[in-house]
Amino acid sequence: MRRSEMVLRRGGRRPWVSALLLSGCVGAIPLAVRSVELREDFKDKQIAKAIASRMPVYHLSNRVMDDDISRSALQLLVKGLDPQKLYFLKSDIEEFSRQGDQLDDFARAGDLTFAFEVFNRFLQRIDERLVTIDRMIEMPHDFTLDEEMVTDADLLDYPATVEEAEERWRLRIKYSFLVLKAEETEGAAAKEKLQRRYQSFAKRMKQFDSEEVTELFITALTSAYDPHSTYLAKTTYENFLIQMRLNLEGIGASLQSEDGVTVIKRVVPGGAADKLGAIKVEDKIVSVGQGETGEMVDVADMKLDDVVGMIRGKAGTVVRLGVMHDGTNEVKTYSIVRERIELTDSEAHGEVFEQGTKEDGTPFRIGVINLPSFYSDMEGARRGVEDYKSTTRDMRRLLEGFREQGVDAVVVDLRTNGGGSLPEAVDCTGLFIDRGPVVQVKDSAGSSEVLSDEQAGVAWDGPLVVLTSKFSASASEILAGAIQDYRRGIVVGDTATHGKGTVQSLMDVGRFLFRLATPPENMGALKVTMQQFYRPGGDSTQQRGVLADVVLPSISDHMPVGESDLEHALAFDKIASSEFDPVGLIDDTMLGTLRQASTDRIAASEDFGKLRADIDRYREQKARTSVSLNEERFFERRREFDADKEDEETLQDQVNGGTKIERDFYLDEVLSITVDYVRALGGARIAVR
Repeated sequence: MRRSEMVLRRGGRRPWVSALLLSGCVGAIPLAVRSVELREDFKDKQIAKAIASRMPVYHLSNRVMDDDISRSALQLLVKGLDPQKLYFLKSDIEEFSRQGDQLDDFARAGDLTFAFEVFNRFLQRIDERLVTIDRMIEMPHDFTLDEEMVTDADLLDYPATVEEAEERWRLRIKYSFLVLKAEETEGAAAKEKLQRRYQSFAKRMKQFDSEEVTELFITALTSAYDPHSTYLAKTTYENFLIQMRLNLEGIGASLQSEDGVTVIKRVVPGGAADKLGAIKVEDKIVSVGQGETGEMVDVADMKLDDVVGMIRGKAGTVVRLGVMHDGTNEVKTYSIVRERIELTDSEAHGEVFEQGTKEDGTPFRIGVINLPSFYSDMEGARRGVEDYKSTTRDMRRLLEGFREQGVDAVVVDLRTNGGGSLPEAVDCTGLFIDRGPVVQVKDSAGSSEVLSDEQAGVAWDGPLVVLTSKFSASASEILAGAIQDYRRGIVVGDTATHGKGTVQSLMDVGRFLFRLATPPENMGALKVTMQQFYRPGGDSTQQRGVLADVVLPSISDHMPVGESDLEHALAFDKIASSEFDPVGLIDDTMLGTLRQASTDRIAASEDFGKLRADIDRYREQKARTSVSLNEERFFERRREFDADKEDEETLQDQVNGGTKIERDFYLDEVLSITVDYVRALGGARIAVR
């Protein structure tokens, strides 16, 4: 596997429904579900057989794909389809379980019959539940009763009877009415919205094809090894490559499906849609036509992948969109010439802020870089393209600009960085250290290798702060861990980073099926965990993460989004330290001083006081396993704090946040810590050989 194809990214199994995809750019890539008839597809059979035979060979654990893997895969498959246990009956699960130890055998034989049986049973239950849902929406509900709905699905079994399933849906619909009322939607409008939501869900499920059911099945098997080993079918693979190279051909708009309606959630600056000037965030796309004369196809209830596929296309061609502007019912048609979209708002971005006062009366100047991922155009690198997209090049350019502006310190913000290219993580770290080991990797045979910065010199030799959160993962943890081990700078943020300490390699399935460098068609890719990485000092980040030197209060610190929250996560371990020379730009005494100064400021801050109160309420609400359906109690708790809304907004920011740097009370504290650090160093910098 080429080094350029090694990837490290946060996240286990992806959202299966209500997914966010981008047209003109790509965000989270989902594995949602769609309805299909069983087809004897030779290609899908070959893919299943090839991956089943290679997983035990390539995976870090060298674990045989056996009955235990099979049973875990069944649980993942069923849970992925029905996470809240609202559709399947207990009898369905018992029936599936009778073949639960045979999924490995099915995959090795290329037999996808069982996968389609499970999926089609799911579709059958969806149709049955629709009848119940419609009845529950129309029936009267008494919101003065002291009823509760269990929100922790792990505490529930699958319904044993249809009557039990109906009761579960009665409570679910009652809860949905309360949520809609909180959003100021009531009466007939609320009923219509709920009916459309579940009818649209059913329609989208029935648009699933053979390729996607195969993706569901194989990913359940690979994810039973660890949460980061997955099969990326054709569309998912294409979206992944777009995400890594930060360009595509399309209109430049982020789309999201809301109750079957395609809604514009972001317009890429400088893209074709942005240049048109008429399309805005929250506008709805109701139809799509190809060229100047092609039929306008209604996209209501169409799966998002297909809408995105219709809108994307070769640069220079025309796509027509039927758009309903936010707040209106009038549909206007716009012609847009597709173009190559550079996803510049997903690149590293830097700004200079002033904070504090020096002895001469001038302010300290702090350069802040927001780095959303470690991106790299893998295809361009493979083809030898000289100026292929690279995180390290962009970072070097920003640091050179900071030096020209005379900054006193640099902050690298990795709070939303879920990882990316391993080589880019190594090279980026090399911008701050002068040669030496950055990360160690160990394979399934126990052999370890040190990946080092081989380039002499640094792009920035002054004070450095790395800002992290529980969402900082994989490649982010390599950079943060190396900076900490080298005593090169300080890590500030959540108590610990995400805790993903494994390396995945991306293997084009078509290549090992056809044994050709350029296979005749895209057959997807296997993303498999082949190595575990370790800091220069020998500690893994797996499950433990990188601990912050200075911890700041945040809600994300308490969200269940870490590696340890994922099923089948590999364990923490450590190896011997590599040989390296710490630069000594931080010591324990200095850290104690920085922590105390930050603690004192936070204690006196009204904004942090409010945040801490929110954190307490968030933790209290997340600890509950049920929600009251008594209207008075429901709204009383919601007025105090809405933990579900906080989760939704935080996760949405992770997917769609871009690189905008906002100065708020949190960043102000980071800048204050940075100024304290600059003062403590007294002008010290690293010595460059």
